[in-house]
Parts: sequence; C-alpha cells; structure tokens
Amino acid sequence: MCWKCGNSIDVTEITRLSTCDECGSDLHSCKNCNFYSPGSHYDCHETIDELVVDKEKSNFCDNFSVKKGDFVKKNDKVNSAREAFNSLFGN
Repeated sequence: MCWKCGNSIDVTEITRLSTCDECGSDLHSCKNCNFYSPGSHYDCHETIDELVVDKEKSNFCDNFSVKKGDFVKKNDKVNSAREAFNSLFGN
C-alpha cells in the first residue's frame, strides 16, 4: 500500500522512479520501506552508510524492501479521536 494515501500497489513492479497512481507520491522511499523505523539510527533498521534526508522522496537505497500491510493514515487518527470525543461529550 502507498504510505501516503493507502492505495494498493503492485509490489513486484517498484523501481526508483515508481509513483502511486492515486496520489503521485514516490514509492521507493523510506516511508514505504519495511526497514523504516523513526528513532533508529538514520530512522532505519538496516545498517546504512548515508543519511537519507527526505524520507518521502525516492532514493537510491539498496536495502529498500516494500512495506507490506496497512498504513495508518494521519487523517484516520484525527477522525477516530474526533469521533471518540463526540461520543463522550456529544456534538
């Protein structure tokens, strides 16, 4: 799935230049990688030599592995919190 919009992607066809058909975001990026781990050294579970500054843009990382599964979108978290608040206190 695309890290940004949640669109399903064909994980067998991701190259450095691949973009999401739905939102246009780069797919060969840290945020779409299985090893992406904010807070780890260079935000990566793999040992890498150089920092990738922009985690949302395409990069040349040889360790890239497509993250499989669902991403929790920021808007989903906001909407869930809003719904929980409204159910407690009403509209």
